Amino acid sequence: MTGVTQLRQHSLPQHVAIIMDGNGRWAERQGKPRVWGHKKGVEAVRRSVSFCRELGIQSLTLFAFSSENWRRPEDEVSTLMQLFLMVLQKEVKALHKHNIRLKIVGDLSAFSDKLVQSIRKAEQLTAENTAMTLNIAANYGGRWDIANASRKLAERVQSGNLKPEQITEALLGSQMQMAEQPELDLLIRTGGDLRISNFLLWQAAYAELWFTETLWPDFDQQVFSEAIAAFINRERRFGCTGAQIRELAAANNNKG
Repeated sequence: MTGVTQLRQHSLPQHVAIIMDGNGRWAERQGKPRVWGHKKGVEAVRRSVSFCRELGIQSLTLFAFSSENWRRPEDEVSTLMQLFLMVLQKEVKALHKHNIRLKIVGDLSAFSDKLVQSIRKAEQLTAENTAMTLNIAANYGGRWDIANASRKLAERVQSGNLKPEQITEALLGSQMQMAEQPELDLLIRTGGDLRISNFLLWQAAYAELWFTETLWPDFDQQVFSEAIAAFINRERRFGCTGAQIRELAAANNNKG
């Protein structure tokens, strides 16, 4: 029995989330403006989406812009918004071609009408795709998510359609972002910091956490494979290696 054949019998994570940290520091080390790092980070996004698609992972959630990121310098925030719009318009056709559904999670009320329209258009185009779901967390915060879900239930209580004693963890969870998707299995953070920074607080309750010093623009299949191998070894006690993960991805890609 080969390593890949044996690996197929063990469960890969079905929902992976990544805090994409280190774009600015990567650019500074290259002697370039921080925005250069954000642009290079888009390439790492493409690599990660492609790798998850090859492995058959059902959901990938990327932390693109937190609710705290508005505190950054105005020119950087403006550039990030422009980059977000440009990437949406440029990448959505490729996602659609590969049968990937795009979902933007977060509070969209702070975005421009043009950006919101672009988001809705991209989501509508890819809504019926089934190979995997790419969630982009934009203006998202874990506390906001919990408060938003609580507000929805409070409105039902106020209208008389729900009694307070009927509120359960499951009911509250059903109002969270991405409630219809697999539970989060693996949360990765690049860039060296050992915290989750208000990301997916509810969803990460039982997720495995994996941190790397690698800055986001340098995050590639090798590093991603190491994270997934660590997850499998923790969860299944199976001596899997990053090389086996990449071999499995290549085998699945060849089948497609």
